[in-house]
Amino acid sequence: MSLKIGFLPAILMLAACTPQPKAPVNDAIVRLPAVAGRPGAAYFTLYGGDKGRTLVSVASPAATRAAMHDMTMSNGMMSMAPITGGVVVPANGEVRFESGGKHVMLFGLPPSLKPGDAVQLTFTFASGEKTSLDAKAEAPGGGDMHSH
Repeated sequence: MSLKIGFLPAILMLAACTPQPKAPVNDAIVRLPAVAGRPGAAYFTLYGGDKGRTLVSVASPAATRAAMHDMTMSNGMMSMAPITGGVVVPANGEVRFESGGKHVMLFGLPPSLKPGDAVQLTFTFASGEKTSLDAKAEAPGGGDMHSH
């Protein structure tokens, strides 16, 4: 019995020491719209780093407009609401933007975008920090890690 208790703190310490990616954003994809003219969606994982951070906006030169939204279930109905005031990512924590939850709607994507294309996304944080990366475009219906 004392052996199990002795290992528990060591296991918890190892779990707490799991390194996060150095980049504030990772695993970004853009799900292309199923119908031309409709918005696409961006999914990704945010990391808080040592101090935490707050995402205030996401933009893309490929889109005419981008807006953060959150899907919630209430009384058996899914509803979508804009995210205002930013998304807080705690120190050493993460927040996933995924299908059926938080996501970024990308309006006005060109119909010429095809699965496999790179779509640049720029993330702006409350600290003034900005980071850009290329997200891989995916066909409607996806099949990525963010769809569960």
